[in-house]
Amino acid sequence: AASSARHRMRLFHNGSVTTHVLNTVTGRPAAGLALRLARLQGPGTQWTELVQRVTDEDGRCLPLLAPGQAAASTYKLRFETAPYWQGLGHSSLYPYVEVVFTIADPAQKLHLPLLISPYSYTAYQGS
Repeated sequence: AASSARHRMRLFHNGSVTTHVLNTVTGRPAAGLALRLARLQGPGTQWTELVQRVTDEDGRCLPLLAPGQAAASTYKLRFETAPYWQGLGHSSLYPYVEVVFTIADPAQKLHLPLLISPYSYTAYQGS
């Protein structure tokens, strides 16, 4: 069991962009929350969706970008918070949360946790 837990952690942390979502109302991981990653194309405002994921029981999902997939660019991570809260019987001020960030060094690993409640959120660069 310990070896499978180590393998699972390697899968979830072995990407260039990862996330972890925590429900601050319950203090538990936000399981079943849909999210997607997009990249800004050129100098305009056109976004290209790269991947969609759903968080697991630990509030994590497989890496959003695998090693070597990142490019120096601006990205948008969109978390579908309203359906998540509705599923728990709550209303939410925010229908979704978008975190826009820049990758300057494509070799850099980037972990972006999100803390959510129905009326607030916090995003930060984790380790």
